[in-house]
Amino acid sequence: MSGNGADPSDIGGAGAAVTVVLPDGQSRELAGGATGADLAASLGRRAAKDALIAVADGEQLDLNRPLPDGASVSLVFPSSDEGLEVLRHSTAHVLAQAVLRLYPGATFSIGPPITDGFYYDFDLGLDDGGRARTFSDEDLEAIEAEMRAIVAARQPFIRAEVSRAAADELFAAHPYKIEILDGEADDPASGPEGGVITTYRNTDEFVDLCRGPHVPDTGRLGHFKLMRVAGAYWRGDESRQMLQRIYGTAWGSKAELAAHLERLEEAAKRDHRRLVTDLDLLSFPAELGGGLAVWHPKGAVVRKIMEDYSRDRHETGGYEFVYTPHLANARLFETSGHLDFYAEGMYPPMEMDNGVYYPKPMNCPMHCLIFNQRQRSYRELPLRLFELGTVYRYERSGTLHGLMRIRGFTQDDSHLYVAPEQLPDEIERLLDFVLSVLNAFGFEDFEFKLSTQDPEKYVGDDEGWEQATAALRAALDRRGHDYMEAAGEAAFYGPKIDIDVTDAIGRSWQLSTIQVDFNLPERFNLRYTGADGEVHRPIMIHRALFGSIERFFGVLVEHYAGAFPPWLAPVQAVVLGVRADHDSFAESVVAQLAEAGYRAEMMPADDPLGARIRRAKLTKVPYVLVVGDDDVAAGTVGVNPRGQPVQRDVPLGEFLARLADEVERKAVDVGGAGSTTVDVGGAGSTAADAGAAADSAGD
Repeated sequence: MSGNGADPSDIGGAGAAVTVVLPDGQSRELAGGATGADLAASLGRRAAKDALIAVADGEQLDLNRPLPDGASVSLVFPSSDEGLEVLRHSTAHVLAQAVLRLYPGATFSIGPPITDGFYYDFDLGLDDGGRARTFSDEDLEAIEAEMRAIVAARQPFIRAEVSRAAADELFAAHPYKIEILDGEADDPASGPEGGVITTYRNTDEFVDLCRGPHVPDTGRLGHFKLMRVAGAYWRGDESRQMLQRIYGTAWGSKAELAAHLERLEEAAKRDHRRLVTDLDLLSFPAELGGGLAVWHPKGAVVRKIMEDYSRDRHETGGYEFVYTPHLANARLFETSGHLDFYAEGMYPPMEMDNGVYYPKPMNCPMHCLIFNQRQRSYRELPLRLFELGTVYRYERSGTLHGLMRIRGFTQDDSHLYVAPEQLPDEIERLLDFVLSVLNAFGFEDFEFKLSTQDPEKYVGDDEGWEQATAALRAALDRRGHDYMEAAGEAAFYGPKIDIDVTDAIGRSWQLSTIQVDFNLPERFNLRYTGADGEVHRPIMIHRALFGSIERFFGVLVEHYAGAFPPWLAPVQAVVLGVRADHDSFAESVVAQLAEAGYRAEMMPADDPLGARIRRAKLTKVPYVLVVGDDDVAAGTVGVNPRGQPVQRDVPLGEFLARLADEVERKAVDVGGAGSTTVDVGGAGSTAADAGAAADSAGD
């Protein structure tokens, strides 16, 4: 809502020439009062046509605002992330204009750009029956048509600075805007209290409260689509008004929009919430309550494989296993600080005759108790504790999303206690360990983010935070990992490294975290005796590798579209006889596979062979084995690998050796083809075929 600079009416006056410095270091002299649009025109027809805003000394400016003399100036184009944000923000304004035009009496609140799109929240008032009015799918079509008419009109975005009294008059019919002006709403458009109030007007009928900047006119927009409607409480407060939120997506070109919609279609096919039901992996019974899952036998098989692999790697990696209870006395969470800074994420207390208890939201306080049960020596460090510990966190019902946002989940949680001089090497060791485990599950593309101290939400002293941040940064540098720094995004414990993986269709998932903590050792008074005989304080490292078993499982389901590689598949082979008289041989093949340690099922010949093969493939099993007369005689099988050509007369021993090799090396390809195909259930598509990027929700 705040902004600086002159009103457009001040632009264009005569004056001394201005000089600006371009990104390549060259200077360019422009006429007095020159704007970003003038700079774009001086750079050529293409720049004049495509530029959206200017950035002068780090401040974003509309193209019709004058450029400061001596400023470093760059132009922003639709091909950049910054340009897409401007496009999406401006498209959100057009959405609001269309809704207010079509629905007299409606009012609006906020409409920010988000990852891959935008949204705007509306209050449509009550219908004749006193019920809150809502949007329908048909309404979205009409709204989008109205938006396109606004785009075709090429309406300019006109910025103005107004007084509070003028703003109150402009938005008298829109109470949510007045609340924003009062500074009571956490609105992305609002500026600091007492700052300049800026508005953007498209026509005499539509004005919005906004700090901008925006595209020059609505004609620069057009590559957008409205996606869906959702309910959203005003300010995220369940006690406040339920608003109607319209989500949309917007891009810089028709081709980019089409590619995004195609990615969304592919993502919908991979939606784990549908696939876990189709494949009979798990469910979310209403009787159990929101955000709580039960695992069916096939899903439990995959989960057990994941957990067994994690246990094996930790056992050989120098970790010691521990178990802790599911609830604890409130005193524990007072000591850890969770009741101070995490109470909203915890379930309500349980009043008992001997105190107040909470279901645990974290495992770390209990691990500190284990460390503190006896005097520790420097010879025991690093002490690496590992637990598959189930925790419980209260998530609002509107935020629940299958396995990705859930209320009860199990973390592969490790807490490492190290001497200060051991910290750098231990972080490097952790980085290697995390990546090797993620590699085993088929992830090869990683992004690293170093989050530093939140200026307000932190505990401990600045010196400890600085030491921890330096150690994390040094480990990333020594391992040669490129990373971005996220200033102010680490709260409470200490700075951290987040590791994101890219899935088969280009989406990024935040999974693993390595966080250095000087604070819990202080709170729990953790100590060890050093080689010098003196008492020292250890440093604690929090490390979640999968993040949670449930969420990681959901990511795997979507990454593989439910078509797990052989080592993870709940059923590795389905055996079919051509006719009923082949069923006994099919059963013997299943028995031999089971004896060798593999998971196989036999499908009786009670339907035509083609129908049974199709039914087996719908389960996304890696192998369908078909046996007929020749196979019974020769001890062979017909091998139908997922996404690969059928192979006839394969000796059973040869197939077993092939399967053993694929399971041993945790291959993601099927059928010995030597590819890295991520099959989506018989289509034979690859990660490259699926597209380079995808929707990451972002809201």
